[in-house]
Amino acid sequence: MKIAIIGIGGVGGYYGGKLAQKYGSTGEHDIFFVARGEHLAEIRKNGLKVITQEEGEFTAIPTTATDDPKDLGLVDLVLFCVKTYDLESAAQQLIDNIHEKTVAITILNGVDNTDRLRTILTRSTVLNGCVYISSTIQAPGVIRQIGGPRKLIFGPENNDPEKYRYIEEILRNADIRAELTADISVQVWTKYIFIGPLATIDSLLRKPLGAIIENENNKQMLKGLMEEVNLIAKKRGIFLPEDIIPLSLEKASGFPYETKTSMQRDFESGRKTTEIETFAGYIVKTGKELGVETPLYQEAYNELLKKLI
Repeated sequence: MKIAIIGIGGVGGYYGGKLAQKYGSTGEHDIFFVARGEHLAEIRKNGLKVITQEEGEFTAIPTTATDDPKDLGLVDLVLFCVKTYDLESAAQQLIDNIHEKTVAITILNGVDNTDRLRTILTRSTVLNGCVYISSTIQAPGVIRQIGGPRKLIFGPENNDPEKYRYIEEILRNADIRAELTADISVQVWTKYIFIGPLATIDSLLRKPLGAIIENENNKQMLKGLMEEVNLIAKKRGIFLPEDIIPLSLEKASGFPYETKTSMQRDFESGRKTTEIETFAGYIVKTGKELGVETPLYQEAYNELLKKLI
């Protein structure tokens, strides 16, 4: 099987690294990395070094590392690990690599990625997914995993998941904590109701998570943002557990005080391209389409847009 990992950042680097470590030199499966710049150059020269909290460190050698998918030919499985704002452009580059039995899995942040992918990769099967991991590019050619249970959950949204059990086996055989599920939409929204409000509020307030949680007004705003996400989910036919909001707040309270989302770090570094549309713009836009009022998100979105000018 030919497996392509698109985006060798923190997420793609960890999961792609695990696949390359297991299969890269065995010939059982071909593992392709699509990366760019100095990161790609270092991977080509010395392999991808992956440093983890619980699993030590290792160097992974993919079958091929490239910045041009045309080098890969047809592929059977694609893991999309790019930032959400790069999804369409990455998918466009893969059109000629897709055949009718190709399976594409999106493990990006956000809840509308499968819809976006299907409009471009019309010949492939698109599965939804999400991951629970904190990892980053430490230096060109080096990935550091700094937290999270390293879990990867995926599955189809509208049919029997059993036909994709072979993918779960490939991932698990590479020592990836993979789980094929029949309720992937609930899983994706469960993560989104947690990470979306956090990214929105910490980017807006420029405070670490601990400072937000210990301030009652900030904590109530975070809760209100979660409630607006839950309203959108229900309107979309996604019914999350009744205690999803207190559970999400409890989870947030368990993170280290200085925790910041990647979107907050992007705002702090002055980047003009962020995941604002994924975490805030989507809720505002969808709320208007569905007739659901989202005043907290609307205000936060407006203020965040000003920060990008």
